[in-house]
Amino acid sequence: MTSHSASSALPSSALTSYGWDADWADAFAPHAAEGLLPGRVLRVDRGQCDVVTADGVVRADTAFVTPNDPLRVVCTGDWVAVDPEGGTPRYVRTYLPRRTAFVRSTSSKRSEGQILAANVDHAVVAVSLAAELDLARIERFLALAWESGAQPLVVLTKADLVPDPATLAYLVQDVETAAPGVPVLSVSAEQGEGLDVLAAVVSGGTAVLLGQSGAGKSTLANALIGEDVMGVQAVRDIDGKGRHTTTTRNLLALPGGGVLIDTPGLRGVGLFDAGGGVGQVFAEIEELAEGCRFHDCAHESEPGCAVLAAIDGGELPERRLESYRKLVRENQRIVAKTDARLRAEIRKEFKRRGAIGKAAMEAKRGGLR
Repeated sequence: MTSHSASSALPSSALTSYGWDADWADAFAPHAAEGLLPGRVLRVDRGQCDVVTADGVVRADTAFVTPNDPLRVVCTGDWVAVDPEGGTPRYVRTYLPRRTAFVRSTSSKRSEGQILAANVDHAVVAVSLAAELDLARIERFLALAWESGAQPLVVLTKADLVPDPATLAYLVQDVETAAPGVPVLSVSAEQGEGLDVLAAVVSGGTAVLLGQSGAGKSTLANALIGEDVMGVQAVRDIDGKGRHTTTTRNLLALPGGGVLIDTPGLRGVGLFDAGGGVGQVFAEIEELAEGCRFHDCAHESEPGCAVLAAIDGGELPERRLESYRKLVRENQRIVAKTDARLRAEIRKEFKRRGAIGKAAMEAKRGGLR
């Protein structure tokens, strides 16, 4: 029997609802030849993980897959090779190469990344309409989502708290401006509005739910699943935030097809080498920048800057440029901690701008004299 036919003979039917397909089967073929079983990680907890296999959910130890690199640890959403029944404990021996990976920086002061979910097709950014919209935070989430390789989707939850249709339409339009190329959907889990559209989107693969505590992620997950599998807590009136209802990342098969990964509320969403994602979130700025007189234009005070001209002409909100600058700077700092060449370039640019500023001040003083 060839390796391809062996992989095709794997007990895939029980795993199909979790995203198993012919390509995963082909990738798993060498491990099948060793007698290992395929499975998908449902949740990870302190060196142990729950893995769904063709024989059901098994508890497995991740001791064999604990490298120094935090981005290579076993993660919710991974497809793994597990010991067959009989071993105590049973071990995850390896995981298959990831198609996509959602990564954030663990801290703005360190350059370590933390992987939140693997093999995700849709990144659903949940934003509560119970609090004032924070467009800069939405842009930050979207930068990470684009960088992961998944297709982002912004879901404005608790739409029933905005009874005026005109106001709701304005809020959706506001978010659409901050999310070019990203669908924006308003939903009310309480009243069932918009859930059919969301269910249709996430039925085509694996979706991860992202957002702050109190964004309504667990309520949304329960509505999509059709039962209360995730605990839900009340949100504080004072700031619209909730306590962490979800404490681990959980992978759940949806009754209408597709897979959902619910995540704990994220207080901090640090970028981690997300230059491409930032570029996609601010696609209109990068497109305008191609018309700048200088190819290294910082869009601050340079002559012939097409980005500043767009702001002056009312085509680009100044808030967008400020948010873009902030995320570009943050991403450069993170990358520079592990990239010596980029560090040198940043220092050189800093000195260049300092010299320009010094010359301008001297010229100003000379004119005053």
